[in-house]
Amino acid sequence: MTARLRLDPLRVEDAEDMAVVLADPALYTFIGGEPPSVQRLRDRFGRMIAGPGPDDAGEVWHNWTVRLRTASGDEPGDGPAVGTVQATVTPAAATSDVAWVVGTGHQRLGLATEAATAMAGWLLSTGVRRLVAHIHPEHTASEKVAQKIGLLATGTFDDDGEQLWALDGPDEEA
Repeated sequence: MTARLRLDPLRVEDAEDMAVVLADPALYTFIGGEPPSVQRLRDRFGRMIAGPGPDDAGEVWHNWTVRLRTASGDEPGDGPAVGTVQATVTPAAATSDVAWVVGTGHQRLGLATEAATAMAGWLLSTGVRRLVAHIHPEHTASEKVAQKIGLLATGTFDDDGEQLWALDGPDEEA
C-alpha cells in the first residue's frame, strides 16, 4: 500500500475492472497486442494465479492489481483499478523481472512510479538482489519510471528488441 494506491493480489474477479483499464488500443503501442476481452482476462488471470508451469520451474509469480485507495475501504477490490504490477522472481538467482502497466486514463500522474516503487521495495525486502525490466527503446514514459525506481539502462537488448534496465540491490553482506 502507498499513500494513493493499493496493490491487491490479482484475482479473477478483477478481469471486468481491468478490461476497462486496458481498453485503449494506444496502450499497446510499445508492448504489442490489443485490448483483451473480459473472458480472455479471466482466463489469463486464472493461469497467472495458478502460477508457473513445468516450463517455468524455479520461478515465483507475483501479480497485483493497482487500485486507487478510497477513504472507506481497505478490502481487495475497493477503489478503481488503474493498472497492474508484476514480478517474476527466480529465487535461486535472487533476481526478478518486473513490469508495470497503467491505463491511459491514469497516466502522467505518477501512479506507475508509485506502484513500481512499492513493488521494488517489497521485492528487495524479501531477498531479491537484482531487478530487471524489459523496455521498448522508444517508450520514454516507462524509461522514466525505471529511472525513478533506480533502474539503469544496461545497453543490452532482448530478442524482442527491448532494452534491459536493471537495479542491483544491496549485497547480503552489506
